This record gives sequence, C-alpha cells and structure tokens, in this order.
Amino acid sequence: MNDDRSESPSTAKLLAAEPQLFVHDIQASCAFYTTKLGFKVGFIYGEPPFYAQVRRDGAALNFRRLDEPKMNSPLREKDNNENLLSASITVDDVDSLYLEFHSAGAELVQPLKAESWGACTFIVKDPDGNLILCAGQAK
Repeated sequence: MNDDRSESPSTAKLLAAEPQLFVHDIQASCAFYTTKLGFKVGFIYGEPPFYAQVRRDGAALNFRRLDEPKMNSPLREKDNNENLLSASITVDDVDSLYLEFHSAGAELVQPLKAESWGACTFIVKDPDGNLILCAGQAK
C-alpha cells in the first residue's frame, strides 16, 4: 500500500527531532557530550538519574539509561559504521566541527569524507557506542 500524502498538504510542520540514545550512566554521558562535543545539559531527571537531554544550537539528544547493553557486542563490533547510527546531525560547517571534535579527543570512527551525493560527513562514537553522524555541505 502506497501512502502518498503529497496529494493532501498538511498544515502541520515538523519543527525538530530529538533522538533518544541509550546509555549506561547518565552523568558520564552528560559529561562526555559537554566536555568533548560542546553540548550543554538541558535537564537531568530521576534519582538516580535515568533520563536527560543535552543541547547544542538547534540539536537536542535525549539519554535514557539502560542497565544492560542495548545491542550485543559482536554485532556492534562487526558493523561499526553508518548502518548502526543512533542520530544524524546536519551542521553548517562540517569541516570546523570535525576539527573541534578531533581536537577535543572524541573518538571519530569515520573521518571526514566527501559523499557521492554531495555532502561531507564524519561519525563520532560516544562511550556507550552510540554513533552520531555529522553532515554538511562539501566545500
């Protein structure tokens, strides 16, 4: 069944997306994203903390604590690439962001790469194995 909604335009606009990342330690994740990636903590919820949000400019990432790994280790090790992305963030200057993350010592599992469709991308890995793709216009 083809559900093509382009025939009846909606007045609703999607304003933002806030991917939820599964993490083992909320405080440690907030520390990584603030010190290495330049985010700011929006909120931390629960005692002990089980939910949080970090923000940077127009991007927001939500953290949900899981006591067990979200994905088995062999799969993560076998397919440690864009097939297991947790989030994608579009940026206005991907080259500068790459240099910033590299200088901060973040683990970059894919270096800056010109894609065939005209974008330039890189992938950063957080301590829980979440892969975040950052993409912008190639220069």
